[in-house]
Amino acid sequence: MSSENWTFNKQNDAQKYKATIPGTVHTDLFQNKLIPDPFFGANEKQLQWIEHENWEYETYFPLSKVEFQNQNIDLEFDGLDTYATVYLNGKVVLEADNMFRKWVISAKSYLKKDNNHLKIVFHSTVKKGKEEAEKLPYTLPENERIFVRKAQYQFGWDWGPRFVTAGIWRKVQLKFWNSAKIENVRYDQKVLNAEKALLDFIFTIEVQKSGKYQIYFGAKQFHFNLKKGINTVKIPIEIKDPILWWSNGLGIPHQYAFHFQLQKNNEKLDEKQLKIGLRTIELIQQKDDKGTGFAFKLNGKMVYMKGANYIPPDSFLPRVKDSTYKSLVANAKKANMNMLRVWGGGVYPDEAFYDACDANGILVWQDFMFACAMYPGDKKFIKNVKQEVIYQVNRLQNHPSLALWCGNNENDEGWHNWGWQKQHSYTKSDSMQIWNDYKKVFREVIPNTLDSLVSKEKNVYWSSSPSIGWGRKESMTQGDSHYWGVWWGKEPFEIYKTKVPRFMSEYGFQSMPNIETLRKVVLETDLNFNSEALKNHQKHPIGYETIREYMERDFIVPTKFEDYIYVSQLLQADGMKTAMEAHRRAKPYNMGTLYWQFNDCWPVTSWSSLDFYGNWKAFHYQAKRSFENLLISVNEENEFYKVYLINDNFETYSDKLTLKLLSFDGKILWQSSKKINVEENSSTIVFEIAKEDFSKFDLKEAVLDVRFKNASSNYYFAKPKDLQLTKPTIQVEQIDDLTIEVSTDVLAKDVYLYSENEVFFDDNYFDLLPNQKRIIKLNKPARSIKIKIIFDTLK
Repeated sequence: MSSENWTFNKQNDAQKYKATIPGTVHTDLFQNKLIPDPFFGANEKQLQWIEHENWEYETYFPLSKVEFQNQNIDLEFDGLDTYATVYLNGKVVLEADNMFRKWVISAKSYLKKDNNHLKIVFHSTVKKGKEEAEKLPYTLPENERIFVRKAQYQFGWDWGPRFVTAGIWRKVQLKFWNSAKIENVRYDQKVLNAEKALLDFIFTIEVQKSGKYQIYFGAKQFHFNLKKGINTVKIPIEIKDPILWWSNGLGIPHQYAFHFQLQKNNEKLDEKQLKIGLRTIELIQQKDDKGTGFAFKLNGKMVYMKGANYIPPDSFLPRVKDSTYKSLVANAKKANMNMLRVWGGGVYPDEAFYDACDANGILVWQDFMFACAMYPGDKKFIKNVKQEVIYQVNRLQNHPSLALWCGNNENDEGWHNWGWQKQHSYTKSDSMQIWNDYKKVFREVIPNTLDSLVSKEKNVYWSSSPSIGWGRKESMTQGDSHYWGVWWGKEPFEIYKTKVPRFMSEYGFQSMPNIETLRKVVLETDLNFNSEALKNHQKHPIGYETIREYMERDFIVPTKFEDYIYVSQLLQADGMKTAMEAHRRAKPYNMGTLYWQFNDCWPVTSWSSLDFYGNWKAFHYQAKRSFENLLISVNEENEFYKVYLINDNFETYSDKLTLKLLSFDGKILWQSSKKINVEENSSTIVFEIAKEDFSKFDLKEAVLDVRFKNASSNYYFAKPKDLQLTKPTIQVEQIDDLTIEVSTDVLAKDVYLYSENEVFFDDNYFDLLPNQKRIIKLNKPARSIKIKIIFDTLK
């Protein structure tokens, strides 16, 4: 039905306009040239009126004689945003109140042949939320957004605009069926070992008429007597010599495809296709002398988690195509990630996202959609949440990528550490009620619902991330941690070396997107820090100020705007390198690092490593290097420079480690080598250099080059602003249309390659040593290749 002719209008306005379904009112207004581009300049500010209005969508559609003869016709909405009254041929058939649920109406009795009229009135979510807020005797943090089951980020965040959308945001269709239909299918993994996998496929079938039915699986058929109403049946399947599903970097994410067909009297009634991966996943929380660990075990092996926090890739979700999800997940894989955390202030992504994670071996930490607030606990809200959980868990649980269900983002920490009780002057009874409501949702309703839907091997639940706030010392010794001493606390990047938790599920630092990205949403004359347009594309109140403060600590601050953007990205990449490698060096004490944040929902200065258009910032290239399965990391510790080899693979390596101290013009000042063994799944100090050994060298113009097998690392002894750099002569040789070779006569630091036709380079923002040649692949022929290096910004 999405392809029918739809119109929309502001309620009580006679003028109707063409609508796109799925869609949102904002994008429909823009397509009809009724509002300017919401992302451009400071337009966001003049579009806030939209959220206060009610909006009507309608269409007329015919039904053929053949269609009308079906016993059952269901009207299915995969997503209504959010408070919607649905009229079918003038009668109210649905009152929806949750963006995250599928809504199904048994519609045959309301339909007629020929012309049918479907109308949906979307009521202002903001007004509805405020009405609910007024019913409470106290104020909950975050105002109206927490009362509505809707994407929370759309109310504005410190990286996102405020666009409180409305509309038919996912597919709408009529489903015709007779006798019976398959409502749901899931599987339980009863046995999994090297010899066999025993699975139970569990079908929920709605039956119109009692009788004998068959489910076909390949050549096999299974017979069932089904009664009218909802039936649950089970089919056991054995797979011999099963192939396991592995995460990225550790093996093949193998999947088995199944096709089931429901029949009666040799007539096909319904069918389901399912792809599954055979694997075991456990969250191991083992006590030790330092606290309690937090680690994932996949197929019996402890796996170090490397990845990021994913947010919705657009403020207007229906614009996000399957190809966008595939591209995002591909970019995670290319950066050597094996986990993405779906953050709780967004939405449960489309199926294409999870399919891509399944196919690429990217494990998913799945938050339920609650973030940075306290939520109500009345019966209506609880019932709504439970139905949301049932729908989403049934939809997602068969994906092998799904590793963890998490109740919320930072609600627990916010309650205990953010001063809400004092801010809102809660009485003792108010506080008790709010906390009891919290426990009801996140420690009772969600986990109990999960228990009823998901078999033991797929049911890993964590009530809140983080478990303890970053200001408390226990956050470093147990559970997962969000460490914001850097950025929010303005602590130096070096603090990451000592603030290492058991599992880091959030930390980060901002940078600006490339100039090409900004030019798409900001006029050339507004590309300066005084313009309202540029300020609007920075949602943190002291964001630009914080970037500059950190930049002054480590870099010479450029005077040119374009150079400033480039250095902001280097700053972010260097800071996050410090964190990522500190976490990995601490293995197995620390068993995961998920940075904030992976992507953007609009073109903005933010913590992301990928900008809104999917361009890699310097940080994403650095993440790719710092997440290599075999990593060399050098760290200054007391009177030594210690060389760590981190090996995430399940094999031991034996080879020669070579170390060279080079001057920036390529002279060998010191060198050493050593045959070493590196154990599987380990972090080991493989070499130590006493500081006094280097005391005779000017380390401001030297770099330590360390190599082992295919891994390499360049370690600098001073901050970028203190390095004694000289101007390099960089050569770029075209090997073929999609391959170049880059070389230099002296150290070229932070080489950034770009071209006027927006070419993607598979390596970028790298350091190039003298007499070193680097082969780089391009995604398309470059019109002309330009180079920027840190030396250029010192002028």
